[in-house]
Amino acid sequence: MTQARIPQDDKCNGWYQLLDKPASARRLNSCEDVDWLVIGAGFTGLAAARRVAEIRPGERVMVLDALRVGQGASGRNTGFVIDLPHKRDLEGNNVTRKQKLLALNRAAVSDLGELVTLHGIDCGWSLAGKYQGAVGERGLEYLDHFETLLKNFNYPYRRLERDALEPILGTRHYAAAIFTDNTALMQPAALVRGLAKTLPNNTELFEHTPVVDLSHSGGQWCATTPEGKIRATNLLLGSNIYSQEFGFLKHRVLPVMTFASMTRVLTDKEMALFPTGPHHFGLTPADHAGTTVRLTPDRRLIIRNQYRFVPRYHDDLAERLRIRQGHRDSFDIRYPTLSHVPFIATWGGACGLSRNYTAFFGKVGENAWMSGVHQSVGAARGTISGKLMAELATGQNSSQLADMLAVSGTPALNPPQPFLSLGVKARMKHAAWASRAEL
Repeated sequence: MTQARIPQDDKCNGWYQLLDKPASARRLNSCEDVDWLVIGAGFTGLAAARRVAEIRPGERVMVLDALRVGQGASGRNTGFVIDLPHKRDLEGNNVTRKQKLLALNRAAVSDLGELVTLHGIDCGWSLAGKYQGAVGERGLEYLDHFETLLKNFNYPYRRLERDALEPILGTRHYAAAIFTDNTALMQPAALVRGLAKTLPNNTELFEHTPVVDLSHSGGQWCATTPEGKIRATNLLLGSNIYSQEFGFLKHRVLPVMTFASMTRVLTDKEMALFPTGPHHFGLTPADHAGTTVRLTPDRRLIIRNQYRFVPRYHDDLAERLRIRQGHRDSFDIRYPTLSHVPFIATWGGACGLSRNYTAFFGKVGENAWMSGVHQSVGAARGTISGKLMAELATGQNSSQLADMLAVSGTPALNPPQPFLSLGVKARMKHAAWASRAEL
């Protein structure tokens, strides 16, 4: 039996704060027998639960989440669902692998878009594409490299220089950017809440129901919660970094938290900075340690930068205040005429990285499957891998499933503490210093 640490909500997630207050959480307070237990109600867990319930409509599927849907990592990202392979994957020489990753990511964008339309999920979904921006010399070197990769991959794009970018981004801070289509922008907490509300009828969701112990014996998985217990024939893990608390991928995950700050709604006068419509966009940095910027459809600006290694999965409040000031500096240098506009929220969201930049997908035990360690691209990867995890577990065959297995692997083993923390923190500190002009 493994004792697990329980996720905590810091009540700082700006996306979640914008949602209407939900009905009271349904908590598990009984002993239940189910066919399928899904741990985690983020992009991965919800996609897995939906698909297994579709394939096995006569079987009982149960989803547990330690928090309310939207409070966890899936509701804390900056709201991108990106079709392109991650930077590290895009840099590889294996064109076939890159094509598989692109097809899988595009399937995720398509699947989510169809669910948003089918169920009328109000999450600001828009196939608006994204900009990859460069500020100074270092950023331009990265942007030129990105352009070369896109050319070699035969991926269509448009490059825009400072004058063309200014009316779109509302700032002359960026020297150049590359625009690519087929990235969706959305409100992540609203999206995952909508996905949870529209699960098939044979699926039950319990929130504020953390799994504190997980064991396997006699062909059954036994999950203990603070007030109940579940016996399940099959286990699907969408718990990402917390999966190692149950003994899966132990010492192979690097929990890293990224941070964002959100403004209040901009006034009509303030929106004059953005004369070129549509009045929302998403920009990621050419230098991966730089700054992400979003203008949302409801006229809020979001700044995201800075990373912290969080081996206990949570950040420090005093450190977050320093991070917020860093966001303020990044915001003011981009939008000096909006320096009076306050942030209404600053929050962090944890993601799973690995030292060899490898995501995991596959079987982890008897009748147990997992997808995780998604290298900061969890919206797309989590969605499609959750769906395919259910297909793998139910014995389905498809080209998509074969592709997912082909592009996945085993995250590298981490060195022991304290060497791990020292090494990761030193590397992050150096990256922040080297990329300071792009922040």
